[in-house]
Amino acid sequence: MLLVVGQIGKPHGVRGEVSVAVRTDQPEERFAAGAVFATEVPRDRRVGAGPAVAVPSSFQVPEKLVVESVRWHQGRGIVAFEGVQDRNGAEALRGVLLQVDSSSLEPPDDPDEFHDHQLVGLRVVSVDGTDLGTVARIEHAPASELIVLDKTGGGTGLIPFVSQMVPTVDLPGGRIVVDLPEGLLDL
Repeated sequence: MLLVVGQIGKPHGVRGEVSVAVRTDQPEERFAAGAVFATEVPRDRRVGAGPAVAVPSSFQVPEKLVVESVRWHQGRGIVAFEGVQDRNGAEALRGVLLQVDSSSLEPPDDPDEFHDHQLVGLRVVSVDGTDLGTVARIEHAPASELIVLDKTGGGTGLIPFVSQMVPTVDLPGGRIVVDLPEGLLDL
């Protein structure tokens, strides 16, 4: 399974460098010289809330990009990729998603820490055993992570991923046990 760890933003300068919005907890480890990323070109090439980008028709986004160098500026990586030599090449990469294979990720050292891809697809049940649905994805909000639940009866719900509401994550059993306040999933 491929996981998105960054998205290429606008060019930085005229020598092919680009800004990268990082989506990983280990940016210095993941974005090091020699790192290889699989690429995905989003349909509309939007970066954040910016406008869709027109791409020169002569440029083909490669299936893989290799980091040549990286430096950090205001929480973003300024990255040079092998084979991208000028601003035009850098502009053609705008909006491209950078991905890694989930099998290449080390498991977390903390038993109460999980990678998002480990949780997606798990069944969510209440402490009394009632099936509530399936984890669709994890949203990373400022206050805490949120489990986005595809509810059994249809629709979606949000569950704060805090120990008071999520006392048990049973990866081998394929389930998450939750203890929710009454009415939380009715919002």
